[in-house]
Amino acid sequence: MAKDDDVAYEHAFHQAQVELVKFQKHVIKHGQKVLVIFEGRDASGKDGTIKRIVEHLSPRETRVVALGAPSDRDRRAWYFQRYVEQLPIGGEIVLFNRSWYNRAGVERVMGFCTDAEYEEFMKTVPMFEQLLVHCGFTILKYYLDISREEQEQRLKQRHKDPLRQWKLSPIDAKAAKHWKDYSEARNVMLARTHSVFAPWIIVRADDKRSARLNVIRDLLSRCDFHGKDRHGPTPDPNAVFLFDASQLENGMIAE
Repeated sequence: MAKDDDVAYEHAFHQAQVELVKFQKHVIKHGQKVLVIFEGRDASGKDGTIKRIVEHLSPRETRVVALGAPSDRDRRAWYFQRYVEQLPIGGEIVLFNRSWYNRAGVERVMGFCTDAEYEEFMKTVPMFEQLLVHCGFTILKYYLDISREEQEQRLKQRHKDPLRQWKLSPIDAKAAKHWKDYSEARNVMLARTHSVFAPWIIVRADDKRSARLNVIRDLLSRCDFHGKDRHGPTPDPNAVFLFDASQLENGMIAE
């Protein structure tokens, strides 16, 4: 049965990736500007999900952006400035592996920004995203949510696996200690920056395969494109769904 499940999953994933290729052809033809943002705790599966999305897409019209720590110059610039430089042009799909929401997450928790800088960001980011949408950008914001137990297990695997050593960072060691702080920062971020024009989409990511497949299906379901399979499988509503404040209390989002 397990082997049959694997075969069924790979078939479903192949079909989803075929639809992604159709979507990209439409984006290129019509000069669309598509920005997909991935946020989540350390080890929530952002890297793997992005890798499977771009696996069969054209590298000329697809970019993955994973910016490092800001330089001294970046710190003196408008906060969004270095991200604006990475936005998609017409016909391009750009995936942010973490984004300007660093300010609402790790910077807030680890004290890398002041209270004033944090509050300025929280007030202005909805307006910034509304401006982008008004200017023709398509923005999809995914938050990959995992349980505390799953994070601990994945971080342990990083230490044991020599092929994952590049993922280790000083922040990883502090992730478990600051679990509640990150939860509080996440809750405020979701509540204050969820909007009609740039909503947060929650992905329950303890099951990596389910998360990857359902993110792709959700992305495809939110975009119209020529040749779209309108009778194809839809995303699992228990695996990926629009944010609602009630989910912070009913167990749909990890505590």
